[in-house]
Amino acid sequence: MDIRVTVWNENRVNEKTRGMYEVYPEGIHGRLREIFEGAGFSVATALLDEPECGLTDATLARTDVLVYWSHLAREEVPDSLAEKIAEAVNRGMGFIPLHSAHMAKPFVRLMGTTCTLSWRESYDRELLWSVCPGHPIAEGIPPVTELLPEEMYGEYFDIPAPEETVFTSWFSGGEVFRSGVCYRRGRGRIFYFQPGHETYPTYYVPEIERILVNAVRWAAPAYREESTRTCRHVEPLVSSREEDGHGRL
Repeated sequence: MDIRVTVWNENRVNEKTRGMYEVYPEGIHGRLREIFEGAGFSVATALLDEPECGLTDATLARTDVLVYWSHLAREEVPDSLAEKIAEAVNRGMGFIPLHSAHMAKPFVRLMGTTCTLSWRESYDRELLWSVCPGHPIAEGIPPVTELLPEEMYGEYFDIPAPEETVFTSWFSGGEVFRSGVCYRRGRGRIFYFQPGHETYPTYYVPEIERILVNAVRWAAPAYREESTRTCRHVEPLVSSREEDGHGRL
């Protein structure tokens, strides 16, 4: 199966995040593209400052899995685009929001909660525990992966109860976090994954690369509806009355 991936990145920089391009010279979207092309996927990138934020109707229609990284400019994404992304997920498109995309408009819409959490940008050590080793996203991943450094994300994470929690993290400040969680919305599959602070080299860690590739394969749709679903009026498949000669059932 040829999986078509679109990597979306807001690609915005301020003084605090300028070091991102020292770590990822081609941008985070460029690094993610390398990972997914290396896995044999068909990959396109889309950026916030492109027309229609890079996610036109045609782009969403040909995307099997949307990988989404955002942070500084999440409020600049139009509500109408967030709704289109959510609808595409309901029709079958896979959706993988990464790191600070926990509060991206499409993810918040799909969760129906605030998706807020605790955080600390510091030189933390993270232990990423595989707590569902039989899950396809955890295939080939060791019981624990050390990330140093990584930004701390901690509970309480205001999300609905995950359908599957694949990874849980512990941080050197003592915090814990549900760092890899799965949902299904309509026909679409969603995997939120926490690691990936923009100025840390997280996306060069082999285990993280494999998790991302596994997640794309898991989220890719087996079937995708082409139009918005509506309630259908249907005729009965069988007669609702089998008369006994006296007009009774």
